[in-house]
Amino acid sequence: NPSRFSDSPDLPVQSVSWNDVQRFLGAFAKSVPGCDAVLPTEAQWEYACRAGTETPFHSGETITTDQANFYGDLPYRSDDAKGEFRRCTVPVKTFRPNRWGLYEMHGNVWEWCADGRRGYGAEPVEDPRGPEGPDTPRAVRGGSWLNGALHLRSAQRLAIPPGNAHDFLGFRFCLRSIESGAERR
Repeated sequence: NPSRFSDSPDLPVQSVSWNDVQRFLGAFAKSVPGCDAVLPTEAQWEYACRAGTETPFHSGETITTDQANFYGDLPYRSDDAKGEFRRCTVPVKTFRPNRWGLYEMHGNVWEWCADGRRGYGAEPVEDPRGPEGPDTPRAVRGGSWLNGALHLRSAQRLAIPPGNAHDFLGFRFCLRSIESGAERR
């Protein structure tokens, strides 16, 4: 676990690059046959975050530090070496989930997406994908512990090179069965 904040097993993994996540997902797939583990596209991530809402945050028009971990008035941790205080991640399930039961979709860590940032056109599209070349900067969604509320909006996104790893970057993967129930034993 490369995480800067790792003193609890309930903290999200962070300080991982998109490339690190791909290696993890490959190893995971080998250890759990019959399952496919992938990062969501940025469109899938936003759909899951919104959970059927159309507001800036799945909780409504505004967000507070009682609803998400972002640069506000809590939480702080002491840096034992220097006695200084710094922002940090919080355990998953610290805040209420969205309507679909997904926790910490806003704040805590930016989450890597499978694809890069795509342009928005005038025509509606279904399940769009952004660029996906090997060196393409990948979309990250959700905001983090070091951002203000503006960066936590459901539609907010950044693009970061796939080799970068920072203590504000983490991931959430999608898991699905790739075998039909009749074929499993």
